[in-house]
Amino acid sequence: MIGISACLIGTPCRYDGGSNLVQALEELLSTGQAVVFCPEVLGGLSTPREPAEIVGGTADDVWAGTARVVTTTGVEVTEAFKQGAYIALEQAQQAGVTVAVLKANSPSCGSWMVYDGTFSGNKINGAGLTAALFRRHGIRVLDEGELALEPTLLAGS
Repeated sequence: MIGISACLIGTPCRYDGGSNLVQALEELLSTGQAVVFCPEVLGGLSTPREPAEIVGGTADDVWAGTARVVTTTGVEVTEAFKQGAYIALEQAQQAGVTVAVLKANSPSCGSWMVYDGTFSGNKINGAGLTAALFRRHGIRVLDEGELALEPTLLAGS
């Protein structure tokens, strides 16, 4: 079973109310091979919502209590991001997910890069909260860019 960020199958759950449809992932869902989730919505955040970034580090720092997730107006949403990550993990584990394709650069789902917390478009190496939590629990995390470069990454999942 494959886990997928809901925005990647066309669900309008991005912070701006949009989505990032990846046709191949939508097809996996329609054949029963995938489970989808939006950690930010699961954590109680609305759609649309203010953009948020990790300030002071990466997901590992947030989990360690030394960084936080804040919106463009300075509202702290760390607990909502954590709660959503835990709920997504629980859903993934219940479904038997071994691989997840998550939205690149997201403070929840970014697998290798996240925005640097300055809301300037700059990125740093690191993962989002859900991606980091999934990895800690043995779920392989990819983003849609990796999948586009090598579509066979999901073979045998």
